[in-house]
Amino acid sequence: MREFWVASGHHLTRLDEAGRMIVTDELLLAWLARPEIIPPDDACAAERALYARLRQDPRAPVPETAIAALADRDAQENWRFLAGLRDTLVMAGTVEAAYLALVREGRRMPVVFYDQLVQLILRNALQGCEDVHTLRAAELMFRAQRGHVRDGALMLADEELVSEMEAERHQSPLTAMLSGGVEGLDVLTDANAWTYWSRSDAHTMVLNFGGDPRARQGLADAMAAFVRHLLGEAVRVSPKVTAEGVDLRWFVGLDQTGTAIGNALWHGTTPEGTIVGLFTLEFEDNGWVLPSVQGHPVWLILGLDEGMSLRMKPQNLVMGLPLAEGRALH
Repeated sequence: MREFWVASGHHLTRLDEAGRMIVTDELLLAWLARPEIIPPDDACAAERALYARLRQDPRAPVPETAIAALADRDAQENWRFLAGLRDTLVMAGTVEAAYLALVREGRRMPVVFYDQLVQLILRNALQGCEDVHTLRAAELMFRAQRGHVRDGALMLADEELVSEMEAERHQSPLTAMLSGGVEGLDVLTDANAWTYWSRSDAHTMVLNFGGDPRARQGLADAMAAFVRHLLGEAVRVSPKVTAEGVDLRWFVGLDQTGTAIGNALWHGTTPEGTIVGLFTLEFEDNGWVLPSVQGHPVWLILGLDEGMSLRMKPQNLVMGLPLAEGRALH
């Protein structure tokens, strides 16, 4: 079975009988090793001591007094986020249960933490997937993207990678010119699809989201796997080419722009922004949805802002669904 997204830490977990990822000490230690967490060179002695204690025992208590003792206010806030996340993971027992608890609570955390959880869940939900277009499209759910148009089609490249290239262009125009910039990145095709397996953690492949139907189908399949894995119920997600016959009885915005577009359409006003993806979600068992929505699809709207940036909010996929009473997320 092929490996992908090794940096997610999926290999550091174990699965319970339901196929969910048990929170292990190895996973917690990997999170502590992230560059955002390691104390900087100018960190105070109290922060270094706190970090060293957790490296010895990642489940060690982190009292508020230990955080308040840190000299830097930003460091205090960061450690409160991290300690809160660690405690939620440990109490929930599985990554999936912790994620559901966090989004249900609406916990405010740095987006990098949510992205890491979503990547882990998708890595588990897509175990055994051999379709590279689905895997690359799934990256939209935990990696911000930057759009550009090539040959009349919308291309999506990794936002962080594009930002690094833009910085390089300003610092060394000649080097940037030789590398080709964003235009020099490989667009995912049948000819180079095999290379994805060895570079999945580098996020260097461009997705032809506007010109290759497999890209939208791949995102549909990834979203279906995500919802199915978290809810334990089969759903179908289908990409739509046109917006004809849309009955917005219930919609979910997949990002901030998509939500704004949906709200405008709901209220009969002119929406701002561009729809770049339109999907329907249907439960195989109608008993899962509210009576008023039964027999009707849930519309999923993906937008693109004026800066050509796209950041999906996968939590909307589980918290925005019209679940019937008694069908609580588990």
